Amino acid sequence: MFNLRAISIDVNDETAWVQAGATLGELYYNIWMKSEVLGFPAGVCPTVGIGGHVSGGGYGNMLRKFGLSVDNVLDARLVDVNGRILDRKSMGEDVFWAIKGGGGASFGVILAFKIQLVQVPQTVTYFKVERFLDQNATDIVVQWQNVATKIDNNLFVRLLIQPVTAKNKEKVEGAEDTKTIRATFIALFLGDSSTLMSLVSKEFPALGLTKKDCFQMRWIDSILLWANFDNTARPEALLNRTGDSLIFLKRKSDYVLEPIPKDKLESIFQKMISLGKIGLVFNPYRGRMNEILEDETPFPHRAGIIFKIQYSANWNELGLVAEKDYLSQIRDLYSFMTPFVSKNPRQAYLNYRDLDIGTNDQGPNSLEQGRVYGTKYFKSNFDRLVKVKSMIDPQNFFRNEQSIPTQTHSIHVQGTRKRMKMF
Repeated sequence: MFNLRAISIDVNDETAWVQAGATLGELYYNIWMKSEVLGFPAGVCPTVGIGGHVSGGGYGNMLRKFGLSVDNVLDARLVDVNGRILDRKSMGEDVFWAIKGGGGASFGVILAFKIQLVQVPQTVTYFKVERFLDQNATDIVVQWQNVATKIDNNLFVRLLIQPVTAKNKEKVEGAEDTKTIRATFIALFLGDSSTLMSLVSKEFPALGLTKKDCFQMRWIDSILLWANFDNTARPEALLNRTGDSLIFLKRKSDYVLEPIPKDKLESIFQKMISLGKIGLVFNPYRGRMNEILEDETPFPHRAGIIFKIQYSANWNELGLVAEKDYLSQIRDLYSFMTPFVSKNPRQAYLNYRDLDIGTNDQGPNSLEQGRVYGTKYFKSNFDRLVKVKSMIDPQNFFRNEQSIPTQTHSIHVQGTRKRMKMF
């Protein structure tokens, strides 16, 4: 797929055709080469591929303004199980609906998407500020929960929570390094710094944001900072398809419907400190996300969501001992968070493929097994996805551990194929 990387930008129509093997970084760069006032609402990791990112939903730091990537898809090209290349018209609206958030790999091979570009201002503003527990980080997080989803839709403030060791900077004799929590607030504002300062000072005073924390720039330059490049990086850096040196990672996800009280946050932070290796990322929702119905796309996590949680474990150590340690810690924290997140189902984000929440052995119980993880990823949209799957790929050729199952299951019995109806 990495050879399918063509990108065609139509500035007049504010649209683009992007092949599935292109990366987000390549897309952003190509948009910027044609216009400095157009962008696309997608992720902040430039080496992520378009095909999987978009077909699984695709979120980024403009979702409160413009929604998800799939909310801005106009057409697609798909190879079906019979080798036909289909566009939106020939595949039909049901299949087109399914690949906009249902995971394209269950239905065929995504070749390209036609996307709607969005208008971004000439100047955007970025800030990244850190607060520790001894700097009232807990109180700031409490206020963040009540503000980040209600503030101007042009502002997106991501929150990273990490257990860290605070050094004894004063080198006081007998004093030891202390374990604490670092809360990092990273923001994109689609506007100038003066407007941002006025907004945050009024709505989010606990953060203590100052003018010197805010940096005005072009939208393309904000992409570089969000991708952890330094401020000397040029847009051409987005064309690098090689990721960082990280070898192993595990991700899990949750959705929060009610603010987590201060005392519960304190218990979460203490749990994170005791574990020591797992970080959390809080991504605020609402805004445009509240305006899109749950069944408009397969991605159902819309109105009512305050923020999404990403659980993050990263490691470079080789061997099963390290792997077991990190996996045990992330699963422990996930279990600890149960009282504070969505229930019945406990919702999850498809693009953080999490085999802990269920897998499918493609056997006679495939539909029941698929429903376990499918309702967490898609809620009631799962049933429609199954119907679409059964229509376009009835023999279940396109399958994986968490693919959409068919309504019937094919098995081989003494050299013949039988069809079993699954209810």
